[in-house]
Order: sequence, then structure tokens, then C-alpha cells
Amino acid sequence: MKVKAVEKLLKFNKNENDPGVWRYVMQPELYMALAQKKVIKEAALRSGVSQGVMQACWDAAGEVIKAWATEGHSVALPGLGTMRFGLRSKAVEKVEDVKSGLITSRRIIFTPNSDLKEELANTAIQITCFDRTGKEVKRVTSDDEGNVEDPENPNVNPNPNDNTGGDNQGGDSGSIVDGVDEG
Repeated sequence: MKVKAVEKLLKFNKNENDPGVWRYVMQPELYMALAQKKVIKEAALRSGVSQGVMQACWDAAGEVIKAWATEGHSVALPGLGTMRFGLRSKAVEKVEDVKSGLITSRRIIFTPNSDLKEELANTAIQITCFDRTGKEVKRVTSDDEGNVEDPENPNVNPNPNDNTGGDNQGGDSGSIVDGVDEG
């Protein structure tokens, strides 16, 4: 897996006098989104069925997953794990204050199976570092333990000696208790 570490100016408060600090921020390099047509073609080739049959199966599986997940089921995704829908909401003290307006976001929660987590853990990481001007300054190949975060227990750090944070791609920093956003 290829990762970029780009030097960015981080400001931790909204004070315009905050000079901020320069830090290298890592994120996976995404090559490109694969078109569904290409995925169908490859799956048909690997399974020995026609693309038309594979497309029909793909579409039907997608409809079943949507239907069951919206009914509250955790749905198995063969060879990958399970997915379910969830939400974040504000907590209130009184039952009469409970209303749908307390929902702050709807989510899709994916839990990978152990084979997929093992595959990710065994995948080498190649990091390319870029300074604030965009110049490449270093390349690193992973020699870490390949720890994989457990989405069912996100508050457990798989590497307790690493206090550097992690993936900040759209998450929030609020406290979560059983799907309730307390922050």
C-alpha cells in the first residue's frame, strides 16, 4: 500500500494569532476508483460465469443488502466482513426531549472479517514524504507490526506505544457511548 506523508501547517484553535505547527500528515494514496463494469468483468472472469449473469447477481446482492440493512440487520459481505447502518445522536436527559432532530449523522459501519484484517496486516506500507513545497524528501518501507484497528472496539489502540493519532478522514472527536454522541 502506498502512503503519502505531506508536511502541513496545523492550527489547533481558531485564534488568528495561533502560528500553528508544521507536521507530516499521512494518508493512503488512492490510485483511482474502479468502475463497477471493470469489477464485474474481473469477477466474471475469476468465477467462470458470463458478465451478464455476474451483473444480475451483483445487482440482486446489492438490493438484498440495502433492504436487509435498512431493516436493522447486520449483513454479511462474502469474503469481506459485515456491514450495518448506524447513527450518531445527541443525548438528552428527559424522554419527552427525544426526537429525530437529535440525530447528528447516519453511518455505514463495516466490520472486516479476520482474513481481510490479516491481509491488511501483512501488506507492506511504502511511505513517500513531501515537504511543504511539494518536494519529495524521504521514502520509507514499513517495518511495523501491521496492527489493524478493530472497528467494533475503536477506543482500544492496537499499538499502545503510538500516541500520534491516526486516520483523520472525516471522523469526529466527540465521545461515543453505544452510538450516542455525547460531544
